[in-house]
Amino acid sequence: MTLKGDRKGLARLWPFLGPAFIAAVAYVDPGNFATNIAGGARYGYMLLWVILTANLMAMLIQSMSAKLGIATGKNLPEVCRERFPRPVTLGLWVQAEVIAMATDLAEFIGAALALNLLFGIPLFPAGLLTAVGAFGILELQRRGFRPLEAAISALVGVIVLSFAFQMFYAQPEADRILAGLFTPQFAGTDSVLLAAGILGATVMPH
Repeated sequence: MTLKGDRKGLARLWPFLGPAFIAAVAYVDPGNFATNIAGGARYGYMLLWVILTANLMAMLIQSMSAKLGIATGKNLPEVCRERFPRPVTLGLWVQAEVIAMATDLAEFIGAALALNLLFGIPLFPAGLLTAVGAFGILELQRRGFRPLEAAISALVGVIVLSFAFQMFYAQPEADRILAGLFTPQFAGTDSVLLAAGILGATVMPH
């Protein structure tokens, strides 16, 4: 990608933000919402430190993946194909396919449930609408990467605005937020299992 020399500040960085917004979708998906809302409903601010830790781990993995791409000009599967014997790469491929199907299924069901809860649409029609939306996004990708980036960025913007409104409406207590972020603790086995769910929903294979 070539940038004009007279661009400065955010204008110079803007062409690179599209992929960042697409990657951000992985952290505001139905799995994250479900586990984080469940954690807040059951344990209040107590598991905020798990969310912080999980996001730091995800940032580390994203950084390592980006460095791999910059250094080699290849993605992780391509490097695995070159470095590992064929049986290992086949095993990694099967694992990746299973994980991708499980991940997509969770997103699909989550979107259908959201339409049902928000608008009262029955689950089957909601599933069909979700499928139409998925194919619409694929069609955008066929038209070029920039239209896809614009659509995903708009959706992320809606989520950010919704979250900001919820924060304003709920008015959480700042001191309890800080305590929850920096005081690791659990409250029984159920909280440990929920923390594992939060970690798994954040550090996702995609």
